[in-house]
Amino acid sequence: MIRDACVQMLAERTRLTLGPRPGRRGRPGAPLPARRASRLAAALALMLASQLGARWAAADELQPFQASYLWYWHGAAIALSQVRLRHRADDTWVYGSSTHPRGIGVLYPMRPVLQSVMRVTPQSVQPLHFVATGSGRRHDADVTFDWDSGRATGVYEGAKVDLAIHPGVQDDMSVQIAMLAQLLQGHMPETVMEINRDSVREYDYRRAGEQRLDTALGRVDTVVYVSSHPGSPRTTSFWCAPSLGYIPVQVQQKRLNAIEWTMRIRSLQGRP
Repeated sequence: MIRDACVQMLAERTRLTLGPRPGRRGRPGAPLPARRASRLAAALALMLASQLGARWAAADELQPFQASYLWYWHGAAIALSQVRLRHRADDTWVYGSSTHPRGIGVLYPMRPVLQSVMRVTPQSVQPLHFVATGSGRRHDADVTFDWDSGRATGVYEGAKVDLAIHPGVQDDMSVQIAMLAQLLQGHMPETVMEINRDSVREYDYRRAGEQRLDTALGRVDTVVYVSSHPGSPRTTSFWCAPSLGYIPVQVQQKRLNAIEWTMRIRSLQGRP
């Protein structure tokens, strides 16, 4: 959410060069508000937490990896995101990302850096500490998850956080690793719960079929999943590659039938 908001603002700045985006009913379109930015992927990839009581993958089923993704808006590449999953001692993992403007995206100075420290066990993926910097006070975050007390506290996008949490709740980055763990086990959650400023928001997920994509890594067979928030006109699609440990090779957000942005993989290390 935070990283996506930063890319959205890069897109807003590039509108000065690219011209207006068509709006609804033929009206000139305004740039997308940062708060409406979508789920990620790929990095971002994006995405999924389990339902309460769902079975999770064991920590040793995950593998450290590094990947990079190009963000496209209005047909132009505007940012490059790099993500990395590292294994610390025991059941502790660290997943981080950094995003840098590319092309005309350099007109905007944001350089968001996100990191989630999490615990991965056979029963769950639990975020422990989420930090976001490099985007200005309005979009930075520092949230600690205390699972013994069942509360998350800190600051998220300028809002004070003090929330009751329960198994399955994720942050912007841990949700992506939760997705990989679920898919490696052959499960697909129907509902995802994620911290969203000072509340927890639910997202629905469904499988939308299979597709073979030509990517920077070659031709890849993918399974397509679509997420949406009830009542929202936006949907986010993830093209996950089973041969690459279900890492997304493409992520795309639409508002009704209009594409808002697309993220495509550029490189991958640490997976077959």
